[in-house]
Amino acid sequence: MTGSDPRTASAAPLTGPAAPCWVTLMTRNLETAERFYAQVLGWSFRPGRLGADYSVAYRGEVPVAGVFAVSSAFQVAVAWTPYFAVEDADVAAARVRERSGTVAVGPLTLGKGRGVLASDRDGASFGLWERTEASASPAAPAGHAHAWLRLRTRNAFDAAIFYGEVLDWASGRPGCCDVAYEGDEVIVRCGGHPLARISSGAVESAVDPVVRPHWQVQFPVADPAATVSAAERHGGALVEERTGFGGTEVTLRDPDGALFAVTDVRSPA
Repeated sequence: MTGSDPRTASAAPLTGPAAPCWVTLMTRNLETAERFYAQVLGWSFRPGRLGADYSVAYRGEVPVAGVFAVSSAFQVAVAWTPYFAVEDADVAAARVRERSGTVAVGPLTLGKGRGVLASDRDGASFGLWERTEASASPAAPAGHAHAWLRLRTRNAFDAAIFYGEVLDWASGRPGCCDVAYEGDEVIVRCGGHPLARISSGAVESAVDPVVRPHWQVQFPVADPAATVSAAERHGGALVEERTGFGGTEVTLRDPDGALFAVTDVRSPA
């Protein structure tokens, strides 16, 4: 069994009441998903407040991700999906539609908030989350990320404009995320810490889901090779391995078909 690397720093925490984002796995079988990620990433699981089909993954006492066995009921793909915090889910959903994106589900009232499942104009799926009640969950340790994000899209600059307008990035408002154009990529920083990379080159009509536009959730680990071995022993599969940006990034497929990545890169920037 391998776990997330506790030494990883310099990225924005995705957990806690002030987090800019949260990641959720849409899957078909909750028990299968829990067993796989417990063995591969060292997580424990507790029942969530959204019903019997939802659980929350923990590392220690800090929640790191949600797992929802609703892909069949909502007719959505098995996938890891980032949910971005917004002040008003209705306003953000309207912005998605106005900019040629698609709103598939919501806004729906779920637990302590309202959620939306959407896709951008290139087809990459993402969520919106409006918190309506205070969170009782502890924040992630300062400077530590349990996950970060990478958007593989057709055109990074066009995507940055879309998400900037929907999510108020680079708007100058207090607490907003900043956007920097660095080389041929876009780096999104929240509170001065990098949260996500946006990269060009995805192909909308590609058969390979790795090549199509999509948000990739990356989990930092101490040893990618050991994590790959654990995934393969428990029904997962190696999809792609890339070297660069200061380390190794490995794309894996879980037993239900959801793609995710593990990396020993110390920062998404």
